[in-house]
Amino acid sequence: MKVLIINPGSTSTKLAIYEDGKPIWMSGAHHPAKELASFHHSSEQYVYRMDFIRKRLSESNIVFDFDAVIGRGGLLKPLEGGVYLVNENMKKDLRNAPMDHACNLGGLLADAIAQECGCKAFIADPVVVDEMDCVSRYTGIPEIKRISVFHALNSKACSRKYAASIAKKYEDLNLIVAHIGGGISVSAHKRGRVVDVNNALNGEGPFSTERAGTIPAGQLVDLCFSGKYSKQQIMKLIHGRGGMTAYFGNNDMITISSMAENGEKEYINVLNAMIYTIAKQIGAMFVTLEGNVDAIILTGGIAHSKYCMALLEKRIGFLGNIVIMPGENEIESLAYNAFGVLKGEIQTKEYI
Repeated sequence: MKVLIINPGSTSTKLAIYEDGKPIWMSGAHHPAKELASFHHSSEQYVYRMDFIRKRLSESNIVFDFDAVIGRGGLLKPLEGGVYLVNENMKKDLRNAPMDHACNLGGLLADAIAQECGCKAFIADPVVVDEMDCVSRYTGIPEIKRISVFHALNSKACSRKYAASIAKKYEDLNLIVAHIGGGISVSAHKRGRVVDVNNALNGEGPFSTERAGTIPAGQLVDLCFSGKYSKQQIMKLIHGRGGMTAYFGNNDMITISSMAENGEKEYINVLNAMIYTIAKQIGAMFVTLEGNVDAIILTGGIAHSKYCMALLEKRIGFLGNIVIMPGENEIESLAYNAFGVLKGEIQTKEYI
């Protein structure tokens, strides 16, 4: 059995082919900020991403003979965790998703290639997995509710992987998982449920390479009504051209951290500020779990950076057991879910 995995991120596209549960080919790239800046919405990147996928597959002389194609899940309606078959209802909602992110392309890209192969397309544990406690949803404005939008796939995969490493079940642990990448989500996992998490997509929590994170509300309102920006431009400042991109015109953390390590003062200051916002969010989730935390897991692409992890550990080390699991682990988790379906071990769910 052979499965193609497609994982479109905010700044990258990652691909893999697994055969009989094992990786036999992997590819991907970090897309330059200048190229992505030409698109107003992620939905406009469909052809750009599909061309990239076809080019990489063609360069490796890969034949389209997959038994399934699985893509990263998008910003659909709030769902329980699991594997979903891509259907017409899902494709319609992905094309008209209320929030903008490249992950909305995952199911669409997977379905297009699956149709060529005559196989089925799936998504698993999309970013809209919602298990938040009622108390976590309230804000000071009744018309505005906090919502669950985060790196559910990787956060849950890392949690299960950590639990297995200590011979325990995910459902028996309390964990804080900080996914640190193009977007940053910090989630509180209470015995298998994500009871609180920041909206990592468009306006809450730490700032990241391209997202503004939590912004002082009054100043944001002033900016909105200054006459300088349209609604679309404001949203782009919050998600797409905020964070490190706003400061340096660059979303490449390898370059940014290298500049900081080499003593560039502004890079040092902004990077330290980003780490500070992550640490504060981890502290907030520590309170959510009432201090009963088995481990704090640091994951995502930026967890590869020893420089960044050292800065973060210095701030949060006193909170307890810190576990670094670099990378996104999303490809591995998507493969696991796809083969689970093909083997009959996992039942697919219908998107309505």
